[in-house]
Amino acid sequence: MTPIDEAAPLAVVGDRLATELLDVTDDLDALDGEGFWAVVLPFEGEPVCARFGRVRPARPWPGRPWLGPRSEEWTSSLDRAGFERGVRAIREAIAAGDVYQVNLTRRLSAPLPSPRAAAQRGGSTDVAALGAALAVGNPAPFSAVVRLPAHGVHVASASPERFLSRRGDRVWSSPIKGTAATPDGLQAKDRAENVMIVDLVRNDLGRVCEFGSVHVPSLLGLEPHPGLVHLVSTIEGRLRPGCGWAEAIAATFPPGSVTGAPKLAALDHIARLEPVPRGVYCGAVGWVDADRRAGDLNVAIRTFWVAEGQLHLGTGGGITWDSTPEGEWEETELKARRLLSVANADGRSDESAACQDDRR
Repeated sequence: MTPIDEAAPLAVVGDRLATELLDVTDDLDALDGEGFWAVVLPFEGEPVCARFGRVRPARPWPGRPWLGPRSEEWTSSLDRAGFERGVRAIREAIAAGDVYQVNLTRRLSAPLPSPRAAAQRGGSTDVAALGAALAVGNPAPFSAVVRLPAHGVHVASASPERFLSRRGDRVWSSPIKGTAATPDGLQAKDRAENVMIVDLVRNDLGRVCEFGSVHVPSLLGLEPHPGLVHLVSTIEGRLRPGCGWAEAIAATFPPGSVTGAPKLAALDHIARLEPVPRGVYCGAVGWVDADRRAGDLNVAIRTFWVAEGQLHLGTGGGITWDSTPEGEWEETELKARRLLSVANADGRSDESAACQDDRR
């Protein structure tokens, strides 16, 4: 077996493996230049656009298997009581007419074994190994792995959601709103939440698309994913002359499905209610082929990232007037459960551990 260099930059986006890093920039205009790019857009902070010189079909992971934290080591940025207080605060803001919907999230964190300790046990803490484990245990249509050690980027995403896709002048987005364990569990509030975000995305795309070109080819479609089902709609349009990736992202980011409506007011509530930054979570990860004027960016949900020896995972949901604190907490648990079982060294999801408060 060829030794794996865990310090070498790489990206696995869609069905392609990108290697031989050429340059990294935060200039989104570069995406309309030339070459193949891996893109990481944190919810807060500067974009990371990495151009690679070699792109080929992805292959099975040739390295040691992923070895993650123990299930009991996870803590949460908001415990159950704190999260439920946040839901009640958002409902009060909705009653006051400040917002219609706000996405409330929490961050789960656990210490990783040291690379040396993992190797002694025959495993790896390389984020690419985690991406391979997710591809088997939680396959997703917009999965992505980006490893740029010199830039502190270690991301493995199992996202089911399209943020922004482009083929030439055609652009489209497919927000997810409405989640349940089975189709029978979806409620009227899930459908109302989805339609509300469809309206928001239509307005966002209308800022950069030809007048009259924005339409909704699919509304409230049902999509099954590992362990749950989602309601998904698609909004598309045709970019105006002079508008490229930078303009389209400026008009639509952060994704409406993970902010709320109206977007600016929702962002104010998120900043007030969430005790830690989201980081890459709820941002976007994906690829752009500038030569073909094509690309796919996901909404970075169901996404792990590594920072300072800690593995992080975000989970959350959209809060509307019909939300209940108990129901919204359970939805965050449902979304995290399968992912934690893949990431944990013992293959279990310990919900009681995930409920702990890491601010103690």
